[in-house]
Amino acid sequence: MKETLEALLQEALGKIEAAEDGRALQEVRVSYLGKKGPITEVLRGMGKLSAEERPKVGQMANEVRDEIKTKLDEKEQALEDIRVAKQLEEQKLDVTMPGRPIEKGTKHPLQAVVEEVEDIFIGLGFSVAEGPEVETDYYNFEALNLPKDHPARDMQDSFYFTEELLLRTQTSPVQARTMEAHNGVGPVKVICPGRVFRRDNDDATHSHQFMQIEGLYIDHNVRMSDLRGVLDSFVKRFFGENREIRLRPSFFPFTEPSVEVDVTCALCGGKGCRVCKQSGWIEVLGAGMVHPKVLGMSGFDSNDYSGFAFGMGVERLAMLKYGIDDIRHFYTNDKRFLAQFKRV
Repeated sequence: MKETLEALLQEALGKIEAAEDGRALQEVRVSYLGKKGPITEVLRGMGKLSAEERPKVGQMANEVRDEIKTKLDEKEQALEDIRVAKQLEEQKLDVTMPGRPIEKGTKHPLQAVVEEVEDIFIGLGFSVAEGPEVETDYYNFEALNLPKDHPARDMQDSFYFTEELLLRTQTSPVQARTMEAHNGVGPVKVICPGRVFRRDNDDATHSHQFMQIEGLYIDHNVRMSDLRGVLDSFVKRFFGENREIRLRPSFFPFTEPSVEVDVTCALCGGKGCRVCKQSGWIEVLGAGMVHPKVLGMSGFDSNDYSGFAFGMGVERLAMLKYGIDDIRHFYTNDKRFLAQFKRV
C-alpha cells in the first residue's frame, strides 16, 4: 500500500503540473481527493492490514492527501495570478491620455433673458412678484375689466379645468393679486414674470405655452410720461443705447389709454428693411395707464391713485435680441441650439 500511495502522489503531482486551467484542476481534485478516489479506497482497505502497519499506512495516506491538496491550491493560485496578469495587460490604461471632458450646463436662453430683464427693473426700483399658473376666472379676467361676456376674452379662452378654473393666459392676475394685497395703499411697483398658456397653433412665431413679463406701477400722480421714461430706459439697457422707442395708440381692456411700444429696427437702424417691413420699427410690447375700474376693483381710489402697466413676451425679446427666427427652438431641447448661448 505504501508503494501504491507513493505512485498515486507522483501521478497526481504530474497531472497538477500539467493542468492549464481551473477545470483541469477540478478534475484532478475530484479524481484523487473525492469519495470515490484511490486514496479513499486505500483508507477503506486498511482493515486488512496488521495492527502494526495500519497507523503507518494511515499516516502516509493522510500525508499524500494533504500534499495533493496543497499542490492543488498552489497551482490554482498560480493560474489565477496568470489570468489576472493577462487581463491587466489586455485592459491596460494609458494614464497619460487626457480624460473625457465633462460637459457643463448653461442657462436656458429664456431664463437668461428673464434674469436680465429682472436686473434692469430691479435697478429701476421694481420688485419681482409671482403667482399661480392655475388661476381663477376672476383674477385672470374679471379683476382686469374683462367680464364674462367681454368679446376680448375670445382670443384668450383656452385651457379650463372647470368653468371657474383655468391655466392663466397672462401674468396680469399676479398684478391683480398684488394690488389687492396692498388694500388700496400705494405705492405698488412690481414686475411679474412667468409662463402663460393660450390656445394657439404652434408655428414659427406662436406657441400654446410661452413666457411673459408684466410690470405695474401705482402711486400718486403717475403719468404716461413716467411710463415712457421707464420703457425707454429698459429698451436702451436691454437692446442698446442707440435704440429708440415710439408709442402707438392701441386698446387693452385693463388700461386706458393704451399703447403699443415699438423699438427701432436693429438691422437697419430705423431706415427700413425687410425685417421691419420697411417701417424702421419693430413692435416689442403693450402698455398703458391702469384702467380706473381695475384700480377700483383692487381697492384703490382712482381719484387719488394712478398707475401704468406693461407686458412683454420673453420669447419675442430673445428672438429680437439674438436673431432667432423660430420660437419652437426654445422648446425642442436641441443641444446644438442651446450651446450657442453658453456665454449669454
